[in-house]
Amino acid sequence: MIMEILAEIRKHPLFQEYYDKLKEAERGRKFCRHQMEHLLDVARIAYILNLEQKLGIRKEVIYAAALLHDIGKYRQYVEDIPHELASAEIAEKILDDLPQPAFSSEAKQEILKAIRGHRQIHDNMAVLERLLYISDKKSRQCFACEAKPECDWSEEKKNLEIEI
Repeated sequence: MIMEILAEIRKHPLFQEYYDKLKEAERGRKFCRHQMEHLLDVARIAYILNLEQKLGIRKEVIYAAALLHDIGKYRQYVEDIPHELASAEIAEKILDDLPQPAFSSEAKQEILKAIRGHRQIHDNMAVLERLLYISDKKSRQCFACEAKPECDWSEEKKNLEIEI
């Protein structure tokens, strides 16, 4: 069931459209990219943390949130829309189109909240929202990045060590 849900997300026409646009927009980019490698790194880190911390979040919920969290990044590049908002908007359409019962309405709202909140830490974050935020940051390998000297991320934001 999990594999089918993830395949439905990945094969959805909107996911394909925005993923392809983003891939083209980031072609040759020397800074962080938002392709499948990053999306799956975020999912895997989040799932490991979920298991280690005994959070009890279903695997398919974590993977869906991770696959969809940056899908609106292309719109940020061309329309200057914050990608967490664009991603949530696109994700909602994709999640609504999935065959039922892929996700309950509560799970959909949890995924969308996590996507909207994955860029900044704040008080009262939902569990999945915080997990996606942390996993997104841990997925970056700033310590080994050739573009590190030119990156505009603050030193506090950069992953300067391998974290386990």
